[in-house]
Amino acid sequence: MKRENYTLITEFTFQGFSSFHEHQITLFVVFLKLYILTLAGNVIIVTIIQTDRHLHTPMYFFLSMLSTSETIYTLVILPRMLSSLVGMSQFISLAGCATQMFFFVTFGITNCFLLTAMGYDRYVAICNPLRYTIIMSKRVCFQLVGGACSIGLIVAMTQVSAVFRLPFCASKVAHFFCDIRPVMKLSCIDTTVNEILTLIISVLVLVVPMGLVFISYVLIISTILKIASAEGRKKAFATCASHLTVVIVHYGCASIAYLKPKSENTRDEDQLISVTYTVITPLLNPVVYTLRNKEVRDALYRAICRKLS
Repeated sequence: MKRENYTLITEFTFQGFSSFHEHQITLFVVFLKLYILTLAGNVIIVTIIQTDRHLHTPMYFFLSMLSTSETIYTLVILPRMLSSLVGMSQFISLAGCATQMFFFVTFGITNCFLLTAMGYDRYVAICNPLRYTIIMSKRVCFQLVGGACSIGLIVAMTQVSAVFRLPFCASKVAHFFCDIRPVMKLSCIDTTVNEILTLIISVLVLVVPMGLVFISYVLIISTILKIASAEGRKKAFATCASHLTVVIVHYGCASIAYLKPKSENTRDEDQLISVTYTVITPLLNPVVYTLRNKEVRDALYRAICRKLS
């Protein structure tokens, strides 16, 4: 193929949910409701944590950072997806696609490492409670959040620059947003090197944090089992349940999507997995932390009472 043909593509077209053409309005209504719930839930969590002094602890600081990151993460993808479902423009420029991919990767990876920081916080709280306030100082909390964001930015710059150096000969993205593999499939040339790079990055940003969280919970569980009273064990487990639920779903979906050399699923299966980690997982965070967490529920109740009084 001649080199001049490589520069023909100036924009991409999302194929989105075209295989569900008869159900696109239904999908729009369902996704819009989930999106509103996600935004409202995360905004409520951030606001409650900022305004209620009982929640000014490292655990809730990390939770507020995770909620903020999840909110931006959904803003990058869902508005465009919703507009395409009601027949608005499904075109996106190469620059727009690169920008969307950059923010998607940045905040997706930031979320992974924020969950790891939250796991470390729970480890220190349960395994080393007497030194908790010293170890989890404000400085350490800010350093952990800064580290998570920095890793996200560095990986995003590496990944996006590698993808958009490729020449593109096709323009139809078999997805509803600019995810890495669907965009790479549009290249004119062999993408084996990029596939290997994506797999290496996926291992580093998924397996390493998962491993750290797993080690944390092995140590946490071994400590909890040594607690004499059943009530003490129950309370200790309860403080970890919300975080563990979010971790399992978040890492589980991301691992299915990215820890395989090439997509072995159909396009519809890939999109279903993508819907899970772009729509369901961000909603899971506020739902789990408000329904399962007594301190957040109590803070919400106090805020409502103040408004009504």
